[in-house]
Amino acid sequence: MEHKHKISGVEPGSIADELGIGPGDLLLSVNDQLIEDVFDYHFLIHDEELVLLIEKPDGEEWELEIEKDYDEDLGMEFEQGLMDEYRSCRNKCMFCFIDQMPKGMRETLYFKDDDSRLSFLQGNYVTLTNMSEHDIDRIIRYHLEPINISFHTTNPELRCKMLHNRFAGEALKKVDRLYEAGIEMNGQIVLCKGINDGEELERSIRDMSRYLPYLRSVSVVPVGLTRYREGLYPLKSFTKEEAKGVLEIIHRWQKKLFEEYGIHFIHAGDEWYLLAEEEIPEEERYDGYLQLENGVGMIRLLREECKEVFRALPGDAKSRRVSIATGMLAYAEICRITEELPSKYPRTETLVYPIRNDFFGEKITVSGLITGGDLMKQLKGKELGERLLLPCNMFRSEEDVFLDDVTLEDVQKALQVRTDIVKSSGQDLIEAILGMQIDTGGNHE
Repeated sequence: MEHKHKISGVEPGSIADELGIGPGDLLLSVNDQLIEDVFDYHFLIHDEELVLLIEKPDGEEWELEIEKDYDEDLGMEFEQGLMDEYRSCRNKCMFCFIDQMPKGMRETLYFKDDDSRLSFLQGNYVTLTNMSEHDIDRIIRYHLEPINISFHTTNPELRCKMLHNRFAGEALKKVDRLYEAGIEMNGQIVLCKGINDGEELERSIRDMSRYLPYLRSVSVVPVGLTRYREGLYPLKSFTKEEAKGVLEIIHRWQKKLFEEYGIHFIHAGDEWYLLAEEEIPEEERYDGYLQLENGVGMIRLLREECKEVFRALPGDAKSRRVSIATGMLAYAEICRITEELPSKYPRTETLVYPIRNDFFGEKITVSGLITGGDLMKQLKGKELGERLLLPCNMFRSEEDVFLDDVTLEDVQKALQVRTDIVKSSGQDLIEAILGMQIDTGGNHE
């Protein structure tokens, strides 16, 4: 197996840049050791003295001696982020979102990853069914953390059923090895009505709490159900009363575990509170927002950020009229935030439009799964003001393209309005509405 890793980019001003390493060069070894993948690379470069062997495009080999700070990065990006092939998922989970997507979309959207290296690098959640003992050994040896684990249940037989994989129950034993080695972990449970809720949820929380303090947090999120479920396991949505029941279990365990360990550990996704029509918890209950990527605490964080920004706003009498499109889930919160602005900006009007997900089905309420087609169709003919603001999670990472390949330019042409992409913080939202930069120390531009 060849262990040559093609460099795709070099950060300006980095160590690699100063040494003349460039795109197209190949990394052959670090300190005379071949690199299997990104695990090896990250471990080996954490040193103060390195010897790199680089092969230039013309075949010439450079041996480069480096002195640096222990944690200092070299500034190289690789053609393959993992420096190896991606590992696809071996499970056929009853709740898998990819299985609920319509045909005819981009091929990359159908790739299911279950790669522990992506857990360490990008925060992806893994089921452990794809993780070999060799992988576990290297995670422990290199002390790579945090590792994010999709538990779903700690009942081995039920886990085999939910993941449709006869090894899924046995895979949980790998958590014991990570725990014994002191590897930091986070967990998640996708809750399916009548399957892993109720007594099974109680059991899972009880079992997972035994991995404290190394298992730092676990999120519980409701299963996402699209309209494309023909031939799939017959899952049903949770009702308001059932959501209240889920929250009662989680809150009871939060209280118990906080008294014992000083952290709340088990966290409910924001959707539960909206479905149950209960108040979002105070900031302290989120233990530093460890599960934001799973939609846990996003509303509370946005609310707190906006409060802080609002205190710093000086106010003005400038006339503004802007529109915001968002998912059904965040609609009420965005309205609540924008309704406060006229007290300081009386001539600022913000029009907020919730976009119904016709593409995937109305049960999908997050803005990150809204397509450009649904957006354009539902905003056509609406009053959009001077600018339309869209949250960045509607778009593919680093690109101005929706899930259905509609582009930002397509939206602007169809709706005849300047359209801006807004980052996720409260400050970014308010700055975009007001069209100014805000210094929370009290200055603005």
